Parts: sequence; C-alpha cells; structure tokens
Amino acid sequence: MPNIRSIHSIPGSEKKAPDMLLRDALNLVDEDLNAINLHIQSQLSSDVPLIQEIGRYIVAAGGKRLRPVTVVLSAQALHYKGTAHIDLAAVIEFIHTATLLHDDVVDDSALRRGRETANELWGNSASVLVGDFLYSRAFQMMVAVGKSRVMDIMAETTNAIAQGEVMQLLNTHNPGTTEADYLETIKRKTARLFESAGRLGAVLADAGPATEQALGDFGLHLGIAFQMIDDALDYSASAEEMGKNAGDDLAEGKTTLPLIYAIARAEKSDQLFLRGVIEEGGRDKLEKVQQIIESTGALAYTFGRAKEHAALAKRSLEALPDSPYRSALGQLADFSVSRTF
Repeated sequence: MPNIRSIHSIPGSEKKAPDMLLRDALNLVDEDLNAINLHIQSQLSSDVPLIQEIGRYIVAAGGKRLRPVTVVLSAQALHYKGTAHIDLAAVIEFIHTATLLHDDVVDDSALRRGRETANELWGNSASVLVGDFLYSRAFQMMVAVGKSRVMDIMAETTNAIAQGEVMQLLNTHNPGTTEADYLETIKRKTARLFESAGRLGAVLADAGPATEQALGDFGLHLGIAFQMIDDALDYSASAEEMGKNAGDDLAEGKTTLPLIYAIARAEKSDQLFLRGVIEEGGRDKLEKVQQIIESTGALAYTFGRAKEHAALAKRSLEALPDSPYRSALGQLADFSVSRTF
C-alpha cells in the first residue's frame, strides 16, 4: 500500500499537523459551533420517531463540520453581528447530511465515519426519505432567515449538486472519463456547497457582490481541494484512518483523478488492466491498482493539483480585511490538503 506520509512529502506542504490546523480554526468559533449543534438537534424534532432516530444518528456521527465552519468564519471575518449565521450553518450541514444519506444508498455503502451507514441499519427507503426530510427542513430554515439572496444561492446549489450526482453516475464504470469530466463533476457534487457556505457569510454581512464572489471562489477551490484529497486517500489510507472502507471508489467503479492519471501514464498492459477493473468494479484487485497508481506518480499528481486549488482558495481571501477569522479560513485550506483523514 502507498505510504500515507507521502501527503506530507509534497514540496511546500503545510508543516503544521493537520489536526492542529483544524483545531485552531474550530477553537476560534467554539461558541458558534456549540450553538449550531444545539440548533441542529432542535431542527431534527419531528413527531415521526424514525426521522429523529436516523437524523440524530447521522448527525451525531460528527464529521469535520468544514462547511458550517466556513459559513461562520466568513461571516465573522466581515464583522457580522447577528445570529442568522447559526441558522445558515445548520442549513448547510443539513443539506450535506442529506446528500450523504442519498450517496450511501446510491453507492450501497456500509461504512461512513467509522460507523455503519443509515441504509445499512434502517434500509434504503428510510435513508432516502429521511434525506428528503432534511432537504425540506433546510429550506424551511432558509425561508425563516428572510433573505431572498440566500434562497437564490441555495436553490442553484442544490440543483448543481443533483446534476453532479447524475454526472458521477454516468461516469461510473467508464474508463474513458477525462480529467475535465472529473473536475466538472466534483465542482457540482462537492465544491458548490463549500462555495455557497462562503457566499452566505458575505450575504449576511451585506458585503456586496465583489466580496461575495471572493468568498465564493474561496469555498469553490477549498471544496475541489478537499475532494481531490479524499479521492487520493481512497488509495493511500486505511479504513481506520478514513472512517470508511479503503478502495470504496474502486469497488463502485468511480473513475477519480488518481485512476484517470494512472491510465494516461501507465504501460499498455497496465492501462488495459485498469480499464478492466473500472468496468468490472470490486476491490479484489485493489493492491495491484495501488501499485500502478503509485508507480505512475498519480497520487503525487493528485496531491499537487489539490494544493493548486488550496493556494487559489487562500489567494481569494486577500479581498477580506485581515483578521483571525480570515487566517482561520486559510487554515481550512491548509488542512484540506495536509489531512490524512
């Protein structure tokens, strides 16, 4: 198996430990995060017991909370003084959680964040329907904030996410998927929600179109970097480190950047092997796939591309006034490319 420490051997990689980078950013908004968690719990309230049971199970699994943290830090970086950032951070987390529930059904996943998935415990139908509840509750919460721009952003975002999911489905088991195809898919499926998180902070602070665009650009590039590293970790980390089964992408026939690059650079026989594995799916040939990916430099390439997007994210922050909150946003970008989990 490729050494996960290779993440930190890339020239110019962030020297501070990934968990410290994240902890520093989270500590700055600790009170807001506590308020967000309480708000999430209150909004999961329903007189249908199964909704509460599944909703609380998936939310309690934790996660890095990068998307709601982006909302909070963006708003605070622009000196926002209200409380609607708590509402919108919860909205972002609800939409993210809904996509996880749906993704796990589509991918037939059994493990997420180190625990059994909701579909594994309660079945596909319950998972999809509770995901629908979270989507609809998120829009109820948006309406309560009372800003039409918020609704515009999130309507566009949820539509883009759905398109990204379909694009990924179309590219499944397709060894002809290009890097451009891959990039467009992860922009819609993953990065657009990060982009919206940044934009919402600017909207709440009434910061104007230029600042909204800057924070949107930050979120977009942060999300791209985050997903690229996620896809690299699928071939370089263990299940214990990731909280999911190693090789899940391969098992599902997903043609992510490490595979795309390896196919383009491998010897002819290895190219044919990789194409066949993608078409068939399954993880029984994972070890050989990892060897080819490592030998072609595909992981280093993927990490390098992620670092380019993290750098673009940090450059976008130059439009914001200097503050600890702006610095913390930069730390999120550093964390996205130095993490091992």
